[in-house]
Amino acid sequence: MTKFRDLCGTLALLALLVAPRQLPAADAPTELRNAIAAQRALPRAPQLPRSAFLEGRGLAAVQLSPAGDYVAYLREQGESRSLFLLPTGGGAPRVLVARTQAEQLLWSRDGRWLFLRGAKSLASVSVDGRAGVRVPMGGAEQRGVMKVDPSQPAAVLLRERRGMGKGERWPAVGWRVVRMDVHGKWTPLREDPRWVHDVALDARGRIVALARFEGGDDALHRVLPDGSLREVLRLRPMERIRLLAAPADRSLLLEGNPGGNFRRVLRLTADDKLQTLHQDPRGEADLDEVVLDARSGQLLAASYRSTVPATWGIGDAQRIVADIARRLPGRDIALQAGAGGNAPWLVAERAATLRDPRWWLYDPRTGGLLRILDDRARSTAPPESAFARKLAVAYTASDGMRVHGFLLLPPGIDPAHAPLVAQVHGGPINHFRAGYDGIAQFLANRGYVVFQSNFRGSTGHGRTYTFASNGDYGNGRVQRDIVEGVRWLLAQGIGDPQRVGIVGHSFGGYSTLLGLTFQPELFKVGVAGAPPSDLGWGMRWLVEAGEQGDLPDRSLRHTLAALSLDATDPATYARLHAQSPQANAARMRRPLLVMAGGADRTVAIRDVTHYTATLKTLRRPVTLLVEPNGGHSPVDPIPREAYLFAMETMLQKHLGGSAPEPPGPRLRAYLRENLRLAGPEFSAYATP
Repeated sequence: MTKFRDLCGTLALLALLVAPRQLPAADAPTELRNAIAAQRALPRAPQLPRSAFLEGRGLAAVQLSPAGDYVAYLREQGESRSLFLLPTGGGAPRVLVARTQAEQLLWSRDGRWLFLRGAKSLASVSVDGRAGVRVPMGGAEQRGVMKVDPSQPAAVLLRERRGMGKGERWPAVGWRVVRMDVHGKWTPLREDPRWVHDVALDARGRIVALARFEGGDDALHRVLPDGSLREVLRLRPMERIRLLAAPADRSLLLEGNPGGNFRRVLRLTADDKLQTLHQDPRGEADLDEVVLDARSGQLLAASYRSTVPATWGIGDAQRIVADIARRLPGRDIALQAGAGGNAPWLVAERAATLRDPRWWLYDPRTGGLLRILDDRARSTAPPESAFARKLAVAYTASDGMRVHGFLLLPPGIDPAHAPLVAQVHGGPINHFRAGYDGIAQFLANRGYVVFQSNFRGSTGHGRTYTFASNGDYGNGRVQRDIVEGVRWLLAQGIGDPQRVGIVGHSFGGYSTLLGLTFQPELFKVGVAGAPPSDLGWGMRWLVEAGEQGDLPDRSLRHTLAALSLDATDPATYARLHAQSPQANAARMRRPLLVMAGGADRTVAIRDVTHYTATLKTLRRPVTLLVEPNGGHSPVDPIPREAYLFAMETMLQKHLGGSAPEPPGPRLRAYLRENLRLAGPEFSAYATP
């Protein structure tokens, strides 16, 4: 803690004085017993229909304007969305764009224009409804949006590929960063032979710093007046930065984890010294989100969500953030601030038991908190009492390391006699968060205790925690963290030892296959979504031919090498293959459901089908459901419902949870068409 104080100085220490009260992770037996008793005393939740976990959240991309005078948002309207504008000073929302495929919204700096960002295009529209420009995204140029230009009234920064000749895979010249205003005027700012991640601009609109990938490492450079570069930071694997602002004193405000363990808010001084402005005072979580003044770039707040969520006010904003937290106790608050001390704040109230966020406007002058955008939410959102509380837990692994995770206890259920499901996250460079999780809540609603392990190797708990895996992602240390977490819960009287299952998607699916193969005495059934059956082969395919094979940023190769997962290394490949479910398929005897997408570019479908065909040849109990043109995860409503229905059917048959709601005609037809292999659990839905 002394080192932290030395780094953070007065700014962070003042933030501690008004920090929101948070409960510690429930790692002590007393805390767990109290949590169990509280959940068991609640009324049992009614079984919700699958549709309650499938419906898209009605609102998306809710954004406060820089002056705080409007809230813009997208509302789901069938297959498309509509763009609405709500005046914060009062009055009804109005439609700006009736139909759009946009997924994100960006306000111009002057607050008079909105940029609508979709997968294939970027469009602009003024607050009075005038259309601006529409340009394609992606394509051969790999054009993409970097950020709003902070130096101009209404412009964005784009990055695109340059100098591509016929038949070339990579450009001969490289990349360029351009400014595009709302009327379509383009201004080239820089050409660079490297992939530029991020840039910072001064008040005159000149690029003064950039971060780029340099063939093996990421690096931060200052851009000198003549356009040449001076390197100021060379990043190690799993070190990341994002440039936030370029103040007039030639410092740089950024977020990231260079030179330290945790992701935090940083300042690079004019003489290139790195200073920490704020990091998690509890010393356990990476920075998740930072709040800046919409125009000045002044640092206002920082949020951390890898364990118990906490948001901390900084400087003059401490009073505001503390008051909002006091008014919404026990909630995860996500904040947006207008420009200046009197502008409204937009507050998203979130919790594990809230499927849809609640939106509020906070007036810093009066302390008023006004709920907005709830015209449909109150009538369509399931009650919080139907969802399980999510507890942050921590346990000690057999080698003494403290491992983090979450636990969901169904209300009104005695967990000692309930089936227990270990849910494993994907990645593995990822982590479970404290908020709402549809799959976990679906399982809890069906009566399962759900355990989510943020095993070592997960992100969110610092760079050291991620690298603590030491590449042992087969039947080794990472898997033992998951297994030991399950056994720790059973020892606390949580879960029926005879009814334990394991589920997961992507890397979580791989872990599911490992669990059934190597720990069959513990896991009685498994559900694996898009699982690689041989992680070494899968990682090699991903960086050479899969999704990563098309990306100009090749840093994943170097990250995998740093994590001892470089499958191009013969020794690493041999080690991962020897421990793989594919190489040990003869040991797999527990019932397994596998679901995959036929067009998945993260996990090769042939890897999935080869493994399931091997199990079928060995006469092992396996079911395979394939969405023909599906990607890595199901997106459309029927495939998503099929995913949930197949999961609950499989678990109910072997662990005894709630019986599934019968499938409707469309779902039944989908199952009949896409069950490639049908175990006895699905014989009623397979093609005769």
